[in-house]
Amino acid sequence: MEDISALLALADRMLWVTALVAAPVLLASLAVGLVIGIIQAATSVNEQTLTFVPKLAVIALVLVLLGGSMMTLIADYTQEVFAQIARTGDAQQVAQ
Repeated sequence: MEDISALLALADRMLWVTALVAAPVLLASLAVGLVIGIIQAATSVNEQTLTFVPKLAVIALVLVLLGGSMMTLIADYTQEVFAQIARTGDAQQVAQ
């Protein structure tokens, strides 16, 4: 039963880490897309390719600014997973 609760805790943490890593990129892309969409609606320019370059630039900027903290989150979670694997393996060896 302890293994199942540890697995559920890791799965819960995985979802949070995924959300924290993806949210800045998605929100920045959403904001730029919304602003470009409003500008296109106001100027009656309906060219779909105009949104690509600003979104790409903003996503690159977000990744440059927040990439280090995103990688830290992912690395910490990975260490947590491997530590849990080691604890589970040690517990199974003791039980045998």
